[in-house]
Amino acid sequence: MPLAHTRPPPYSWTMASTEKQKKAPARTKVRPAGFPTRDEVVDFITSSDQPAGKREIAKAFGLKGQEKIALKALLKDMADEGLIDIGPARAFHKMGGVPKVTVLRIVDVDDTTLIATPERWEAEGQPAPRIRVVERGKRGALTIGDRILARTEEAGKGWIAHPMKKLAKATEMLLGVVEEMADGKLWLRPVDKRIRKDTPISDIGTAKKGDLVLAEPTGRPPRISARVTDILGDPFAPRSFSLIAIHKHGIPHVFPEAVEEEAVTASKLPLHEDKREDLRHLPIVAIDPVDARDHDDAVWAAPDEDPANEGGYKAIVAIADVSYYVRPGSALDREARKRGNSVYFPDLVVPMLPHQLSSDMCSLRAGQDRAAMACHLVIDAQGKVKSFRFSRAIIRVAAVLAYENAQAAIDGEQENELLEPALKPLWACWALLRKAREKRDPLALDLPERRVVLDEWGKIVSVAVRERLDAHMLIEDYMIAANVAAAKALEAKKAPVMYRVHETPGRDKLVALKEYLATFDIDFALGQVIRPSTFNQLIKKVGESEEKEQIMTQILRSQTQAYYAPQNMGHFGLALGSYAHFTSPIRRYADLLVHRALVGAYDLELPAPKDRAIPDRSSLSQEDYENMGRVGEMISGHERRAMEAERETIDRYVAAFLSAHVGEVVKARITGVQNFGFFATVEGLGGDGLVPVSTLGAEHFFFDEAGKALQGVESGDRYTVGQRLELRLAEADPINGALRFELPDNPSPRGSPLKRDRTRPKIHRGRPTNIRHIGNSRGKHKKR
Repeated sequence: MPLAHTRPPPYSWTMASTEKQKKAPARTKVRPAGFPTRDEVVDFITSSDQPAGKREIAKAFGLKGQEKIALKALLKDMADEGLIDIGPARAFHKMGGVPKVTVLRIVDVDDTTLIATPERWEAEGQPAPRIRVVERGKRGALTIGDRILARTEEAGKGWIAHPMKKLAKATEMLLGVVEEMADGKLWLRPVDKRIRKDTPISDIGTAKKGDLVLAEPTGRPPRISARVTDILGDPFAPRSFSLIAIHKHGIPHVFPEAVEEEAVTASKLPLHEDKREDLRHLPIVAIDPVDARDHDDAVWAAPDEDPANEGGYKAIVAIADVSYYVRPGSALDREARKRGNSVYFPDLVVPMLPHQLSSDMCSLRAGQDRAAMACHLVIDAQGKVKSFRFSRAIIRVAAVLAYENAQAAIDGEQENELLEPALKPLWACWALLRKAREKRDPLALDLPERRVVLDEWGKIVSVAVRERLDAHMLIEDYMIAANVAAAKALEAKKAPVMYRVHETPGRDKLVALKEYLATFDIDFALGQVIRPSTFNQLIKKVGESEEKEQIMTQILRSQTQAYYAPQNMGHFGLALGSYAHFTSPIRRYADLLVHRALVGAYDLELPAPKDRAIPDRSSLSQEDYENMGRVGEMISGHERRAMEAERETIDRYVAAFLSAHVGEVVKARITGVQNFGFFATVEGLGGDGLVPVSTLGAEHFFFDEAGKALQGVESGDRYTVGQRLELRLAEADPINGALRFELPDNPSPRGSPLKRDRTRPKIHRGRPTNIRHIGNSRGKHKKR
């Protein structure tokens, strides 16, 4: 019977109507006629599709006046008797159960299913239930750490939740540093530079001033305080900057014991040399960064002896055979999927796989036999890949070379015994691949990449831009060729593919780019077919002018974000119709799935392990087939999480490096302009810092949104994206990676490169229609 809109027939009911109730003589008041029974209350609470508090229960049964007072007593009795419990927002639910509508926090991923627990769980002696989250529509929007309002229901022996709304993370754990004020009060200073407000600490526990801590918020707005739950140590100690990012983003960084044990067992699997293609006689080399922690790819090339392919080459891209060790359904597989990828910080790596595999058995070490998945390529004289095949092989890498050493050898600056047998053929074959690349004309954005160099004690030696060598581009082109071959090989067998998708830029971003380019008097037609070459032509027009880097940055911002999916939408940036990631299965779960698909599609399975703890097959499982879309969304989210964590950590190192230079004037470039000021980065180092509009002088400034600029009303001084200027470093905060700059002299810096641009239309007083007027409010934007 639906109870929400009906009233039960009148009847008389007293507390003395059962033996249990006779034990509570203090409450023997006669209940009003029409009053619900205990069973009816429980039935309503468990069937309601909204939080069922006292008000909702009274309304459902049509109770008024004294009846509501009686209901309050009844609910207290039922709670005392263990029939119901109270949840968030004073809503009731069946004891031992979960509120029908409640707030959940996602805490884990079981295969492809998100697992959540109630944010509040106060049932004594009972562990919080693990609730399976059933996503509808576009999946992958939720991840570990998210809070959701969800409708719950019992299913079998457990519970499932249907998300209704994703909630803000306002109540998640706070990460910060304990600071003591002059009055002796303790505050939590956040490590996230987007959080401008410190939080008073109500419970310090055993933490001390200066400790990096995790704390949970307590109280209600506006009186929120922090209770310290975990002490993470000295925020300036080696590796602490990475630790901050790990905790802030909820990156899994400790392997469960069962996963470690399985990795040890898997690493002892026989290589089955007789079942693999033996490539140990070839001088295969691995070329990697000098600070690489693992080596999952190696390359070889030689002239093709086939007369039909005159001038062509044969090449092998050998990739660690991770799918042989990490099999579907295993504990290793579940943990790898949960992580999605390895995360690389300047001072440590959070690997996708345990050490026994990631830096040992699956790492292609020089002089050691290793299991590999080999991609054999035949390349013609024009650089086109004529054919390809895949095999499970055994290889013995001749040498692991740093990019710089390989380049020095090929340039004749350094002797290397592998120059003739290995390096020269690799470079000759790459010359062909480069021909095909130039014909394809992929997006060419040569933007600098920062590299933090640390000494053995974890102290910063330097922050520099990574040099871009031919050796880098060589390996990149071999990897692209193998990735394309993997996608096409699977398509040929109509097998599932986890594609790497990069879609064409959306119109809204192209419109913004057109408006931005117009400020440089560069035309950009929106009606044309947009290809990577379209942007390359723009870059050529700019030439080597000062604006080149900022225009490339803006073109990069106009691009869509790449992601993983089983549906092929092409790769716009690389100008490729089919593209998958195959070459890094140690550090990317997507590549592992592609390897498994190749094993199944081309019958590359090896004998089943004798140890029954390891699954029999290394090809895609039925679960892999069914959940490709869900997994693609999940690992795409993990990739974005890793990128943000890595970028924030480098910003903290840059701030730490610059903290010794506070007060000095540095060369900078404006990277962004808002109505409250502009952001600038130190040339060659990176790390954005704010110059508040309140520090620009006594005059008013207009914000030109289309031109991405601030312009002074009286002086005409204009601050625009990409502009180079000198700034004084006013603050460098290593804890949150924030920088703050000031003009060297205020209000009118002498010798400033900023000059009034007389080619621009004169801006009159008043508020033009396309820009916003910004007043000068001193102190408004001052950092605490």
